Amino acid sequence: MLFDVYGQRLSVRRIDGQWQLFRESDTGLRSRVREVVIPPDLEAEAIARYLADLYHEHARPGHDEIRRLD
Repeated sequence: MLFDVYGQRLSVRRIDGQWQLFRESDTGLRSRVREVVIPPDLEAEAIARYLADLYHEHARPGHDEIRRLD
């Protein structure tokens, strides 16, 4: 799942039963965000809301929402 999180491109992938969060670059590079743990039992439909709760401090004019990109 790919998201625009207040202007930052992040993806979430399910790997070995765990959700993992990644920063996506414009050049196609991806780096894991290890400091964020997404509960493994969180439903996929709830991930956008979870990211909004975690990153709400990053909201600013013009980047004030979470959008799923895929």
